[in-house]
Formats: sequence, structure tokens, C-alpha cells
Amino acid sequence: MNDYLVRALAFNGQVRAYAVSTTNTVAEAQRRHDTWRTASAALGRAMTAGVMMGAMQKGEAKITISIEGDGPLGPIIVDANAKGEVRGYVTNPHVDFASREGGKLDVRRAVGTEGTLSVVKDVGMKDNFSGRVPLVSGELGEDFTYYFALSEQTPSSVGVGVLVNGDDTISVAGGFIIQLLPDTDDAVITQIENSLNTMPYISELLKDGLKPEEILNQILGEENVKVLDTMPIKFECQCSKDRYSRAIIGLGKEEIQDMIETEGGIEAQCHFCNEAYAFSEEELEELKKEAK
Repeated sequence: MNDYLVRALAFNGQVRAYAVSTTNTVAEAQRRHDTWRTASAALGRAMTAGVMMGAMQKGEAKITISIEGDGPLGPIIVDANAKGEVRGYVTNPHVDFASREGGKLDVRRAVGTEGTLSVVKDVGMKDNFSGRVPLVSGELGEDFTYYFALSEQTPSSVGVGVLVNGDDTISVAGGFIIQLLPDTDDAVITQIENSLNTMPYISELLKDGLKPEEILNQILGEENVKVLDTMPIKFECQCSKDRYSRAIIGLGKEEIQDMIETEGGIEAQCHFCNEAYAFSEEELEELKKEAK
């Protein structure tokens, strides 16, 4: 089944909700970056939250998320846009630890508990919106919840989960974001809190085969949910050889000449998707002609 995202309102417009399946998307990231189990779980959780936050944007807007903890993973970077496209990487993909009690992967240890979560929104204007909060747990769901509360003043609950098979492939991945809009009734808040406190882990719901809309129904009550639309989700990188060509041209004639003399040809590799682009000495000579 292809990955997709559901946007919904609940309780007569008092609550905004998103849920998403990202199994194939995270699997593509795992394949491209050769992430080990705990690294896959961390990157998958960040990409799942990121693609839902991207869906909150409009038009050509896009967001970049940076999670910089003091754990061995190093920084996690995720890009997402309003079209359901997301890409991401983790600095040190070969990180794994023994599972914690209950079989849960130790994402907290991999990410670290000291550090920051930053979000930059590029809406096509001169100045970008940016927000930064300290990490509160390293589990990432709680960290994104804290980001919404502190940086966007929107009471939210973020649940993200990834189950990884023993051979490092992705079993299931997905998540949800529930947001209270201004003047939400206290009774509605209490009902949602009780539901969140008693529901299984999101990864368990995904393992049981629940679809995004069914996850929202379980949290909010089917009779309270009004689905607005759905959107396909996929791993998509914007890199290309032409884009790298323009970047090389921007370095200037002297820098390109130095590449030719010291390296001959070069190979540029994209951090986000690991795609490699080779430039021969002849190609560099052509690019040098276009440079200033």
C-alpha cells in the first residue's frame, strides 16, 4: 500500500488532526542511507513528523528540521514541503543499541537528551520563520510536542513510530498530530487526554494494520472526525546534476581550475539521498567557461 496522509477536523472544528503512513518512505531512506535499526527509528520518526508539518504549509512553502542532540547519531536533517514530499538523513547512520524493556529501540540514547530541535519555514518571502526549542526527551514525539507548544503556541500531541525488522528493513512507520484550536471545550480536551493516555503505542497500531484515518478514529472517536482530504506521501529529493553544475559554476573559474589540476574529475554526492554525480575533466572545463 502506498503511503498517504489524512487531514481532518474533529469535534465540530475545535480540533485539527493529521495522520500518516510512512512505511515505504522511511524504507526508501533506510535503503539509501544504509541506516541501522536505532538510526532508522530516529530518522523515520523525524521524517514522519516532518512530512506532517510540511502538509501544514501552503503552495511552494517548505520546512527544514534540524535535530542536534548529544547522542552518537549526530544531527538529523529533514526537508519537507506542502506536496507530501520529504527527504532526510542522519549524520551517523550506523548506530544501534540493544532494545530497551518491551522491545523498544533506544532512540533517546541515540539522539541524546541535551540539544535542540530547530524548524525553519521557507514561505518564499525575504525572511524565513524559524523556531528553536531544547530537546526534552530525545524520543522525538515529545520533542515535537514541546516545539508546537513553545514555538507556535499550539497545544498539540505528536505521536511517531517506526518498527524495524531484524535485518534493518522497515516493518511499519507512521504517526499523528492532534492540535487544539482556540477555545476548545474542556470536556473535549479531557476526552482526548484520556484517549491518548490509554491507547497503545502508535507503532503497535501500525503493526495491527490501522490506516491513518483509523488511527484518528481511535484517538478522537469516529463520530467526531471529519476527514478533509488525503495526500500521497513519498521520499523525494530535489538534487540533480544540473543543480550541482550550477553550484560548481558559482565557485568561480579559479576554484574550478584548482579542481581540474588537483583532482581531474570529481564526484559530488547528495547528503539527502546519497545519489552521486560524476563530473569529468572535460565537463569541468565547460563549466569553467560559464563561471566568473
